Amino acid sequence: LGRRDQLPEDPLSAAARDRELVENFLARRDEASFQALYRAHAPALYRFAVLRVGAGAAEDIVQETWLRAARALSGFQWKSALRTWLTGIALNACRERFRRRARLALVPEVPEALTGSTDPESALTEALRVAIDSLSDGYRQVLLLHDVEGFTHEEIGELLEISSGTSKSQLHRARARMRAALGDNEVSHG
Repeated sequence: LGRRDQLPEDPLSAAARDRELVENFLARRDEASFQALYRAHAPALYRFAVLRVGAGAAEDIVQETWLRAARALSGFQWKSALRTWLTGIALNACRERFRRRARLALVPEVPEALTGSTDPESALTEALRVAIDSLSDGYRQVLLLHDVEGFTHEEIGELLEISSGTSKSQLHRARARMRAALGDNEVSHG
């Protein structure tokens, strides 16, 4: 699910690139500068949203994230990485979607990326979906943010407004519950 097969980008060069993209957008406010910023971050935001709300609603979440970000970008303080800030906006949009659905007494959609598939690993995929769905909201969010999205515990702390120690503890407990739910079966990676 993650992009772990690629070499990680140097955080300093990513930060410099992001600053340049934001400065260009704020100075010009044109389509080209927005598209450059969008291309740099939209794929990760989409992957993030798909895991939370499914592919059908992910586009709406990404669009809402960019609408909010474009309005607030001039006030961005650079106290966190731009990626972290954008993901926080997307996380809030996902939460608001679930709250709206709950008010309408609807069951939240199961993310399509985790539902039954026709590939030979569909049983494992379904078992993982069920195990992830069985986690408490906090455990599930930390597990997905860390193990799937690759955020650090410090970034997760910023996003979820918890300490990095709490993030580490919740990740440890989430993994233990996943192992228990999956019957302590080790999944081979190769």
